[in-house]
Amino acid sequence: MSKNGSIKKVVLAYSGGLDTSIILKWLTETYGCEVVTFTADLGQGEELEPARKKAEMLGIKDIYIEDLREEFVRDYVFPMFRANAVYEGVYLLGTSIARPLISKRLIEIAHETGADAIAHGATGKGNDQVRFELSAYALDPDIKVISPWREWDFKSRSDLIAFAEKHQIPVPKDKRGEAPFSVDANMLHSSSEGKVLEDPWQEPEPYVFQRTIDPLDAPDEATYITIDFEKGDAVALNGEAMSPAKLLESLNDLARDNGIGRVDLVENRFVGMKSRGIYETPGGTILLPAHRAIESLTLDREAMHLKDELMPRYATMIYNGFWFAPEREMLQALIDKSQENVEGTVRLKLYKGNVIVVGRKSPKSLYDESLVTFEDDEGAYDQKDAEGFIKLNALRLRALAKRNLKKS
Repeated sequence: MSKNGSIKKVVLAYSGGLDTSIILKWLTETYGCEVVTFTADLGQGEELEPARKKAEMLGIKDIYIEDLREEFVRDYVFPMFRANAVYEGVYLLGTSIARPLISKRLIEIAHETGADAIAHGATGKGNDQVRFELSAYALDPDIKVISPWREWDFKSRSDLIAFAEKHQIPVPKDKRGEAPFSVDANMLHSSSEGKVLEDPWQEPEPYVFQRTIDPLDAPDEATYITIDFEKGDAVALNGEAMSPAKLLESLNDLARDNGIGRVDLVENRFVGMKSRGIYETPGGTILLPAHRAIESLTLDREAMHLKDELMPRYATMIYNGFWFAPEREMLQALIDKSQENVEGTVRLKLYKGNVIVVGRKSPKSLYDESLVTFEDDEGAYDQKDAEGFIKLNALRLRALAKRNLKKS
């Protein structure tokens, strides 16, 4: 069905792959509109210049290819790690946290180029469509969003291939059949889902893993590292100051070589279904326990416990696509306030898939050896005081027990 005239110009989130190339041509044919392509380098590990050449070949004049790695880690990954965010106890939100930044740039480019719409390649069954579109509407309430997978009439992979061949879109040999599984990747993680991975009982084949070696093949000797933190963010590795992206990249290398960061999970998608995925978050799997270790020294007990209570809600907000929502921003302000004195150094041992904290120190430490020692503490803590503390806390329990004993 032709929709010519309803959209004048659209900014497409473009990977250069077959699916988004088909979407590009479908947009021009269906809407008769001009297309601007935007390709983000988030550290996915792929050469992006082929995306430019592909877009040029398809007749695109406005082509945006941008290196967003530092912004991604500094303004999205690190703020999330200040919260120790984990979705459903397992997922470090690697795909989720990339979508708000891509959406932000789509909207900014739309404004720069005078486009009245944006488009993405997320399917109608997944979470990413929600994340892209909630972020876009939060930044521009009047933007039009085109989701081809929800609109077009293609029913199968062969339909897509036929459309590509009709419009002289190159189809690589490995794309002619059904892909064994789908992959999304950025500097924080890679996720593999679908097809051969859909049976949650079946162990994934070794070829599924892309970011880490098998822990069984990791070195027989442990690797020791240190990470320095300031205001809750990692700032140095083994004493060497690094930018956020460089530090995460270095942690990824260390984790890869030690078989660290693999997760096989079944998660609850926001759209309502359960999904099995194989996720690899190498550097993040080191960073999370390191951050918690420095917090253990520097955060007040009740502040830490409050953070831990709020974290699942914060993680769910990110997973569901509410990065730009007021409730996430409110929680971020609280989290960032808690990090003002989260400073110091953590020492870790990496060994065959394990991340083991073996030391931590901080100039802002709340840990007091004179209080916890079993030796004479010179009056710092009077053990006799504990008796009254216990009796006061037991008061209601004793009252309940007396009442219950009367019933029996």
